[in-house]
Amino acid sequence: MGITSRMIPTEDASARKREIEEKLKQEQETLSFIRENLEKSDQLTKGMVSILSSFESRLMQLENSIIPVHKQTENLQRLQENVDKTLSCMDHVISYYHVAKDTDRIIREGPTGRLDEYLACIAKIQKAVEYFQDNNPDSPELNTVKARFEKGKELLEAEFRSLLTRYSKPVPPILILDAISVDEELEVQEEVVLEHLPEAVLQDIICIAGWLVEYGRNQDFMNVYFQIRSNQLDRSIKGLKDHFRKNSASSGILYSPAIQTKRKDTPTKKAPKRPGTIRKAQNLLKQYSQHGLDGKKGGSNLTPLEGYDHDLRVKHLSDALTEKHGAAAGKDDVLDIEIDSYIHCISAFVKLAQSEYALLTEIIPEHHQKKTFDSLIQEALDNLMLEGDNIVSAARRAIMRHDYSAVLTIFPILRHLKMNKSEFDSTLQGTAASTKNKLPTLITSMETIGAKALEEFADSIKNDPDKEYNMPKDGTVHELTSNAILFLQQLLDFHETAGAMLASQVLGDTYNIPLDPRENSSASSYTSDFNKRLLSTYICKVLGNLQLNLLSKSKVYEDSALSAIFLHNNYNYILKSLEKSELIQLVTVTQKKAETSYRELIEQQIQMYQRSWQKVTEHLTDRNMPVFQPGTKLKDKERQVIKDKFKGFNDGLEELCKIQKGWAIPDKEQRDFIRQAQKKVVSDAYRAFLQRCANISFTKNPEKYHKYRPEEVEEMIEKLFDTSA
Repeated sequence: MGITSRMIPTEDASARKREIEEKLKQEQETLSFIRENLEKSDQLTKGMVSILSSFESRLMQLENSIIPVHKQTENLQRLQENVDKTLSCMDHVISYYHVAKDTDRIIREGPTGRLDEYLACIAKIQKAVEYFQDNNPDSPELNTVKARFEKGKELLEAEFRSLLTRYSKPVPPILILDAISVDEELEVQEEVVLEHLPEAVLQDIICIAGWLVEYGRNQDFMNVYFQIRSNQLDRSIKGLKDHFRKNSASSGILYSPAIQTKRKDTPTKKAPKRPGTIRKAQNLLKQYSQHGLDGKKGGSNLTPLEGYDHDLRVKHLSDALTEKHGAAAGKDDVLDIEIDSYIHCISAFVKLAQSEYALLTEIIPEHHQKKTFDSLIQEALDNLMLEGDNIVSAARRAIMRHDYSAVLTIFPILRHLKMNKSEFDSTLQGTAASTKNKLPTLITSMETIGAKALEEFADSIKNDPDKEYNMPKDGTVHELTSNAILFLQQLLDFHETAGAMLASQVLGDTYNIPLDPRENSSASSYTSDFNKRLLSTYICKVLGNLQLNLLSKSKVYEDSALSAIFLHNNYNYILKSLEKSELIQLVTVTQKKAETSYRELIEQQIQMYQRSWQKVTEHLTDRNMPVFQPGTKLKDKERQVIKDKFKGFNDGLEELCKIQKGWAIPDKEQRDFIRQAQKKVVSDAYRAFLQRCANISFTKNPEKYHKYRPEEVEEMIEKLFDTSA
């Protein structure tokens, strides 16, 4: 066993030795392979170095040959470019010398129909001018191209004028009416666009204007522009006036049929109220005098008073008004048309001016727009203001003739001017102060003359003379009363304007109107309330003056009963007129008990009238009546007393009925009331008297004294105040 253990390590050593030898052999082979490869690589490297060295040498030779050639080529290219540039400059310079010739035909023929081509030619000429000015200012060519440039600019200005003149047309009246009309029944209004120039023409005009500003250094075209457009604006407004004059008399206020065409399914628009005048009111009085105060026949814009019998005439008006106002209706129509025309022309001016400004902003440079617009609107605005001044002057002359109705022609115009003042001011914003002040000046003039007319009218009511021949023979409503009430009724449609008119003249101090500051919180409402109170006080002043004058006129009558009937009719007419209109609301603003006061006055006159029957009924009283016993024979003196009573009653009854039958009480209700009251008083007294005399034998011929039965007396009284009986 010891031998075996010693032999195992020896075998391991041998094996390991062999293994090491094999590895060594492999490593030697690998080393030999590497050495061979290194030798090959060295050989290749040497070969490559040799090739590169040869290539480098050849490149150096090539570079030395090419560089001089390249430099020569570069110089030749530079020379070529210089030659080309020189030729181009020569061509460019030479072209300036030919500009005049090349553009001659186009410039002579003008820009019409080929504006772009024409402007291109002008640009060439302008560059030639600049070239000669910079490089050869003394050359004759400079004068030539300058002349050509000026000619071209002149033709452009002429084209600008020609296009504006040829295509600027007055706006048709129908289109203007469409633009200014307002349909109250339409929630959304269709704005009417006023197209003054065709779009293509407008673009040419804008282009020419832009060139003249930028290159032409010329502002004369702005004068041309405002002159032409100003003329068209004025012609548009005059055309609208002519439209009214030709057509309004027969068809009323005219609106464009285009409205109906566009709005077939919409209700027809309401025509605005026509401005009334006192002349028209006087014509209505004539109609009342011919057809009765109820207005059952004949047209009227006044509400007839209830209870007035058409069979009763207001005689005192008929003849005078027929002669004085026979042709007034036609004149009133003309006057109303003129007023309507002026009012619509004011609105048309605002709308057209706004449209003109919108057009102007596209053509005129911004810093010249306001001044040009100011000049453009002057002629039309001056004509409108002149017409307004003429209206004021006519009113002033009429007032000097004591024709205070002229103020009513001012009211609708003044109201319209004040309603449109804010839009007017907005349209004229930026214009000269003298331009902006024209409308306020006209408004002030109208307010001044209007307030003067109102005040003088009130004084004329107070001072109207008591002319006997002018008094109604039948005691009916006096012409002064009718005119005064009709005048006041005309103020209803313009109560705000009238109040402001009075306030503008600081008449509040005269009237001493108190205002409760707690009633209104805002300045505008305070002013409105003040104006309302001022107008109320004015109306009360007129009514007070009228009452004083009527009282004075009533004294012209010798018969106190007729005087009472006269005052009764006038007071009743005033009260009914107040109640049938909104005048009563205005009156009660400052006179709370006005209605009660008039009723008391009416009742006083009825009582005054009834006293006239006392001379009839006093014969039926027991005064001087003999005392007797039944069956006792009366003395002659006693019989005569009874005869005298019958005779006095009969004669008095016949006389009063004969006289008073010709008197008039137009109000049927009042007429019936007075008749019934008088019938009761007289009939009751007469029946009682007959009953006392029933068993008395005072005459052999009782039918001679007992002429009327009580029923016959009532019939006679029933026919009082009936001119047809």
